[in-house]
Amino acid sequence: MGRGRRALVVALCSVLLCLSGATPALADGMPAGSDLHVAQSLGERELTVVIRRAEPVPGPLRVELVTHAGSPPGTLTLRVAPTGAGAAGGELPPTGTVVSEERVALGDRPGPYASTLRVDRPGPWELAIDDGQRVARVPFLVAARIVTPWEKATYGGFVAAGALLLVSLVVAVRAKRGWAALVPAGGMVAALAVAVTGALLSAAMPPPAEPGRLLDPTAGNITDPYPGRRLSTVDYSRPPVNVTANAGDASAGRPAELALTVTDGATGRPADDLLVHDSALVHLIVIGPSGNLWHLHPIRTAPGDYRVRLTPPEPGVYAVAAELSRRGGGVQLVRTTFRVAERHEGSPPIEKRPEGTPHDTTVETGVRAAGTASTITARFGGAADLQPWLGMLGHLIVIGPLPDGPPVGEAAAGAPIWAHVHAMAPTTPGATGGMPDETVAAYGPGVRFTYTFPLPGRYRLWLQAERGYAVTTVPLTVDVPDTEGARR
Repeated sequence: MGRGRRALVVALCSVLLCLSGATPALADGMPAGSDLHVAQSLGERELTVVIRRAEPVPGPLRVELVTHAGSPPGTLTLRVAPTGAGAAGGELPPTGTVVSEERVALGDRPGPYASTLRVDRPGPWELAIDDGQRVARVPFLVAARIVTPWEKATYGGFVAAGALLLVSLVVAVRAKRGWAALVPAGGMVAALAVAVTGALLSAAMPPPAEPGRLLDPTAGNITDPYPGRRLSTVDYSRPPVNVTANAGDASAGRPAELALTVTDGATGRPADDLLVHDSALVHLIVIGPSGNLWHLHPIRTAPGDYRVRLTPPEPGVYAVAAELSRRGGGVQLVRTTFRVAERHEGSPPIEKRPEGTPHDTTVETGVRAAGTASTITARFGGAADLQPWLGMLGHLIVIGPLPDGPPVGEAAAGAPIWAHVHAMAPTTPGATGGMPDETVAAYGPGVRFTYTFPLPGRYRLWLQAERGYAVTTVPLTVDVPDTEGARR
């Protein structure tokens, strides 16, 4: 073997050692999915539905139902079915076919109850929760493992470079002419350049439009989010929605079903693209004539149709605010009202809703002038045993300015300010994955809210936190001075 050939073999072996000892840089891929928490007011039960990440697919899908204090025991039936365009394919059952069904027996004790179902493909799915009288339908996504185009270029380049390296070594050893090995060696260098370029440029590549957040999800765009026709310059915004509330012939003291119809503001068609926002599809705030507050989470029964059950204790006008987030449309707060008739003869006795501050709860109101940040601190008990609810440590509902005294519901319906303020839990060093779920009772007892009242006047406030799987609501009335009054 000549000197030139030996030198070429040594060089090629050096490159082989470098490739075998180095780890190629990998480009970021699409997320494989995450756990989904959705609050549901299903009949008399206030549930948190936890849909765990499904991976691999086909494979198991773990679903947990977290019950709250006061939820009656019973058995719920869970069913999962694929939805959306392109869900069917090959030998798989068609769209809408129930793939898996399980029963979950809920006991007297509040807390999590687990069940395991099965999914057979990535794409949009629907979880149906049946209590025997009504069915809540929760949409969710089963993600696919995605290899980005630049990952393909990187992996393909390194594989091609390795194969061409072996070819170059064989040619260099066996060929009579040493220059013959330069041909596969040149191809190896080109493949290596493609791989390195793909790895280096991957961080600068724009991500595709995310199915489920910007695009209506289908099995096709979840498994292949990188077709060339989807450009990053497309405007994915959508118009606001309209919400109407219908309580039927609701009368004081009798259970009523409140039906919410959500329609597209441009076409009037049912809007079925709501996103899970702060662990719910819809956050519904209802204010009664005497100032009672309900913080509920209507179930989705059909596209654009949401239902919730409540027992209004008194006749009059009830103010309603629905906080929701639409795909490509951002967060909205839509307000409306419904009316409750007088109590009918023969109706069961009206159950008084508890009001006032619990004996072990104190509130410090550091209310300042309008336009200046105020801090309101509530202390729930004396131990650090608060649980995250809806992904937050505490919730503060603000409505005003309002006149003094009832009817609060009718006045709240026309109030200029409605606000939903959150208190975040302190982060745990080294923890990942965001806020823990409701099974972690390790926060508080102090909960601080910061809010800037934009207008002077009298406001109604309701502070909420969860402890022992029960949500405590503390009503409060504060007077906010104007800036000039504060200076005097």
